[in-house]
Amino acid sequence: MTDPSNRVALLRSRLTAALAPVELEIVDDSARHAGHEGARSGGGHYNVRIVSEVFEGKSPLERHRLVYDAVGDTMNREVHALSIRAYTPAEVARE
Repeated sequence: MTDPSNRVALLRSRLTAALAPVELEIVDDSARHAGHEGARSGGGHYNVRIVSEVFEGKSPLERHRLVYDAVGDTMNREVHALSIRAYTPAEVARE
């Protein structure tokens, strides 16, 4: 299992390689889940906000699948929970 301090870097690397985001924010929320079952097994809790042209024309479910595919085998090991907000650049521009 990856050292907790390196998990954000691992997630950033995988998401960047797979989805070429124009914006990527990853927040480690693990401390708020201390004592939670997943925390006991060593997996962290993360919030991801990602903006990528890859999401254009994709449903929210398809976008989440792309993110989960990108992080791959880190789920259920380094990552116990992942909260995803996935947008296209056009959606962010309208905000």
